[in-house]
Amino acid sequence: MREELLHYIWRSRQLIHFPLLTTKGEEVILVRPGNYNTHAGPDFLDARIKIGDQLWAGHVEMHLKSSDWIQHQHQNDPAYQNVILHVVLEEDIPIKNAAGGLLPCLELKKHIPNALVGKYLLFQQQENWIPCQHFLPDIPVPRIQLWLDRLLIERLEQKTSRLLTQLQQLNNDWETALYHSLAHSFGLTINAETFQALAQSLPLPLIGKHLSSLLQLEALLFGQANMLEDEFEEAYPQKLQREYRFLKHKYQLQPIELPWKFMRLRPANFPSIRIAQFAAFLFQTRHLFSKLLAAHSVKELENLFDLQLSLYWKTHYRFDQPSKKRTKKAGIQFRRLVIINTFIPFLFAYAKARILPQYQEKALRFLEAIPAERNAVLRKFEHAGMPKVQTAYQSQALLQLRKAYCQQQNCLNCAIGHQVLKKPT
Repeated sequence: MREELLHYIWRSRQLIHFPLLTTKGEEVILVRPGNYNTHAGPDFLDARIKIGDQLWAGHVEMHLKSSDWIQHQHQNDPAYQNVILHVVLEEDIPIKNAAGGLLPCLELKKHIPNALVGKYLLFQQQENWIPCQHFLPDIPVPRIQLWLDRLLIERLEQKTSRLLTQLQQLNNDWETALYHSLAHSFGLTINAETFQALAQSLPLPLIGKHLSSLLQLEALLFGQANMLEDEFEEAYPQKLQREYRFLKHKYQLQPIELPWKFMRLRPANFPSIRIAQFAAFLFQTRHLFSKLLAAHSVKELENLFDLQLSLYWKTHYRFDQPSKKRTKKAGIQFRRLVIINTFIPFLFAYAKARILPQYQEKALRFLEAIPAERNAVLRKFEHAGMPKVQTAYQSQALLQLRKAYCQQQNCLNCAIGHQVLKKPT
């Protein structure tokens, strides 16, 4: 058993069904269990507990064994001087408080239902893809949907926090922050960090000086991507190379040194194609952040990716390697991924930063209008018995469930896990 189970039992108030006594025989009444503390210090802050005839206000600390107090050196930490109750699975030694008296101790080993412990251990030892897979058919669908609503907001809040931190570093330049984030999305998962580094090596004001020339944009991007260093046989890459060498000298540029990954990618997702598409996007789109705020529908945002690439890319996926003629369009799935992973978090972050709830509502409305993503995580959820999702609003919530709860075996903080644990065996 882990200490987190004691935390769960305490904060879910499951002990109110039992007459509680300290190990010295004094009655314990939980007036207020306190606020769960996930940071340093006692486990529950600002509790109100009646012990015997005295109402106490202070903190609660929990351990599997009372001797853990000594092992963790709490007796030397001022943060624990205001602990009013020590809650343990087993008291193996008495603990003294800061005043030298005995710290009241509540022992739980006789109060934890065997069924609850059994389910908890099943969660911890489960080899299924999600720990509660065996119990999912018994969970009411409306309760799952309510939890998914909360998870979606949690996911957007986390992304918002990261975006606002980046904005501070960029002096609240929303256009530049969006430019960097957009580049990250163009790199997909496998080349995302390299693509973002590429954008960071080319400041947006510099890009702005060359928005009238697709050739110059490609020269800058491919040059900074370190893809114009070879000896080329074809005229177009030679032309880009000459243009980049001039611009590199003019702006004192240094190409990035991060490697690009081509292995296990479909040719349409090669970084060379994505860079050409990114150049076309910058060439065709001005004032992207303003367009994002003004958009009324997902379709408007999707249409931003109707890109016209240089003719060279109709017959190439890489420089000096001719291929069958094919238009390198940005596919609908790619467009929607960029909208989901970049545009919508920016709307949500802007709503929070400027206290403009209409943009938060717009972000949620757009997510409900986009079909659910198709990926291995969502297929495995469906196979495990989770109700099939229809929209990106729901699929994004499931991705948050997998990342923040299932993978971490964070079942005790999950509404589905709580439903399983409180349900009679």
